[in-house]
Amino acid sequence: MKKSISGVIIELRQGDIANQVDCEAVVNAANARLETGGGVAGAIHRAAGSGLVKEAQPLGPIKPGEAVITGGHNLPNEYVIHCLGPVYGRDKPEQELLSKCYKNALVLAEQNKITSIAFPAISTGVFGYPVEDAAKVAFSTVIEKIHNLQYVKQIVFVLFSTQDLELHERVLEQTLQGKDYPG
Repeated sequence: MKKSISGVIIELRQGDIANQVDCEAVVNAANARLETGGGVAGAIHRAAGSGLVKEAQPLGPIKPGEAVITGGHNLPNEYVIHCLGPVYGRDKPEQELLSKCYKNALVLAEQNKITSIAFPAISTGVFGYPVEDAAKVAFSTVIEKIHNLQYVKQIVFVLFSTQDLELHERVLEQTLQGKDYPG
C-alpha cells in the first residue's frame, strides 16, 4: 500500500527491516545500550556486522523516546537511526514516548538530508506495545510531521507478518479517512 501526502510517499510493506535496499536509512527499535538484541535490533545488528556495535555503543545509553544515528555498515542502507521505544506498562506516558521516537527519527533524517527512511513497528515486540495502538501513534505522528519535511520524500513501514501488515493498512486508512491531504 502506498499513499502520497504533501508530496511524501507513505508505503507499507511486509519484509525484513534489515533488507530494505531502496531506503537510505532504516530505524532500529534499539535497546538502551544500543547493543545487539533480539527482534529488530538483532536482525539489524546481525546484518550490519560488528562495526555497528562499535559505532553505536559509545552513543548510549539512550532514554525512551530518544534517537541517535550511525552509519549502516554492512546493511544496504547508508544510515541506521536507533530509537528506544517505551516498554508498555512501565515507561510512562507510553503514547508520548512512542511518538517522540518517530519525531526524533524524522528530525535526524532531516538533519542528515536523508530522502527515504524505513520504520519497523517500534515497541510492539518484546516491549509489549499493542500493535494497533502503536500503529495509531506512528501514523498520526508521521502525518502530523509530514508538512515539515524538506528532504524525506519516502517513509516506509516494514511489517514482519502478514497480520501486522493488514492491521497497519487498516489503521492507516482509518487515520486518513475524512482528512484531505494534498498529494
